[in-house]
Amino acid sequence: MVQQALYRALVSTKWLAEAVRANKIGPELRVLDTSWYEPGTRDAKKEFQERHIPGASFFDIEECKDKSSPYELMLPSEKYFAEYVSHLGIGNQTHIVVYDGDDLGIFYAPRAWWMFRVFGHRTVSVLNGGFTNWVKEGHPVTSEITRPEPAVFKASLNRSLLKTYEEILENLESKRFQMVDSRAEGRFKGTEHEPGKEGIEPGHIPGTLNMPFFNFLTEKGFEKSSEEIRSMFQAKKVDLSKPLIATCRKGVTACHIALAAYLCGKPDVAVYDGSWSEWFRRAPPELKISEWNRKKS
Repeated sequence: MVQQALYRALVSTKWLAEAVRANKIGPELRVLDTSWYEPGTRDAKKEFQERHIPGASFFDIEECKDKSSPYELMLPSEKYFAEYVSHLGIGNQTHIVVYDGDDLGIFYAPRAWWMFRVFGHRTVSVLNGGFTNWVKEGHPVTSEITRPEPAVFKASLNRSLLKTYEEILENLESKRFQMVDSRAEGRFKGTEHEPGKEGIEPGHIPGTLNMPFFNFLTEKGFEKSSEEIRSMFQAKKVDLSKPLIATCRKGVTACHIALAAYLCGKPDVAVYDGSWSEWFRRAPPELKISEWNRKKS
């Protein structure tokens, strides 16, 4: 059986700048600012309105989610996702480039990249280096708001890229999947405060390995090479030839694990969408590994 070549997961700032200069932004190429920040820090929508890549639209992760869920940023339904992106002028043949404005270079864009993939869209790429490097390199920005013509997008959920609480629970017994958590080491171990909504203590799911997502980025905010990333997985004894689940706090930085593995030729990493936010609330105490209570006592 011939394996389908993987679509390019990254595009360079130079490539996108040339596309912008050639007026290629349109039905065949859409650019999305997918920035999101913790409440009380930065206002992603306001910053987009003030300056963004010419031709870009704002992809609101806070809007494009399951608003009925008690957990933080759970996937919306196929119908909702299809309607949302259709209004951004995205069809099933559109090449989408996603970016965010975080100072790290790449933070929330991999979540949007994964969302399109989990809903069956193959032609989606992350802007390597993000908006931070776009600006540093002197590429054009604008405050002009683009209003694309609505398109038709048909979403088809790829269940193999998504894991639920019940499936993680089952995996603790079967151990069919390796599990990697992308949060910082202190939050993973339970020695540092868990940011975000109150009531969630730090810690991790039993049997999970820790690979903080920011380690996949260079100091300047670009994705490391596939050779470097492969070595990082090998150092943690993660076998990329075997099934792998990525988790984090709310299913966002876990997508960096999926992206990193994809860059090594592994496109099938599943993300536990509820991640620690759901696990902490639902799992029994013995299935939450943490030094937090010991630290408090």
